[in-house]
Amino acid sequence: MTKSTPLSQNKSRAPAKMPTRNSRRKGPLRRTRLSRTEIDTLFARLEEKMPEPRGELDYINPYTLLVAVVLSAQATDVGVNKATGPLFAVADTPQKMLALGEERLREAIRTIGLYRNKAKNVIALSKRLIEDHGGNVPADRAALEKLPGVGRKTANVVLNTAFRQPTIAVDTHIFRVANRTGLAPGNDPLAVEQGLERVVPERYRLHAHHWLILHGRYVCKARKPDCPACVISDICKFAGKTL
Repeated sequence: MTKSTPLSQNKSRAPAKMPTRNSRRKGPLRRTRLSRTEIDTLFARLEEKMPEPRGELDYINPYTLLVAVVLSAQATDVGVNKATGPLFAVADTPQKMLALGEERLREAIRTIGLYRNKAKNVIALSKRLIEDHGGNVPADRAALEKLPGVGRKTANVVLNTAFRQPTIAVDTHIFRVANRTGLAPGNDPLAVEQGLERVVPERYRLHAHHWLILHGRYVCKARKPDCPACVISDICKFAGKTL
């Protein structure tokens, strides 16, 4: 199975009050600059534009997805896919990866940045998967984060893509979109992730990760956002719009 292809902070220091039914319905949510209606509209438009969003890393199964995400750190998805196509043809399980060995793995991924360290991590995590999980990728964030080379972002990608859990992996694109739009402002990825978990409506939670990352990659670009082509430009709070 190969899958690829292809948002006002309340700064009051007064004691927080228990929300009433009406207060839950109206006004901006905490730690977002958008109202509930704006947030719902934002995701409805992204859903209309991308009904079934998909990540752009090629993979065959949860293990190859995990390896691909580990290799994608500080590298492009296109570059990773070029290396993993031949690699996954011969090593699509932890057992096969160990049989391949670290030296041949290094050669297979040498076009990817930091390939030496990444090769060590892939071999080490493959051993750990066999020793601790019977060769299977665990569908649990804490267990994933114990694997060599796997951090919270990687774990969230795997949980969302392979196991369809409503996690949100905050990369540079999602961090930018969340801050520019006012959807979930934050000074670091974890703050943005926690903000998104609070404000993203449940019905949009599963695909929120891919909608935001693809929107950031192709529309809300770092140097010159394509605001004229943006379906949420009227909702976005970014002061530097290119309209």
